[in-house]
Amino acid sequence: MGQSLASAKSTFLEALHSKRRLLVRFHSKEDGAVLTRTCAPMDYGPSSRGKDRSDRFHLWDFTSDTGAHTLSLRFDQLLSVALLAEGFDPALFVTWEPNWIIPRDWGDLS
Repeated sequence: MGQSLASAKSTFLEALHSKRRLLVRFHSKEDGAVLTRTCAPMDYGPSSRGKDRSDRFHLWDFTSDTGAHTLSLRFDQLLSVALLAEGFDPALFVTWEPNWIIPRDWGDLS
């Protein structure tokens, strides 16, 4: 059994505000397997794509094996979210004009 939603969100928000990476284990629908990825937290809230507008953890996947580096995971896909010591610089991957749901202090990228 995975973490509670409150615990996962707390870890996610701590990483977002401190600009630290996360180790995320989740059920991948595309791969039909459990994957572990090193990610940066981007935002938490409704999906902007498709008919399912449920809240999701939006992440930048540093270890993606495809061209797509964004992950949008529903809570029911998560097995665990762990805070890592390694930080990240959002300027290395935020190349769009952000419209974040969660307020943060990321300088020009806030």
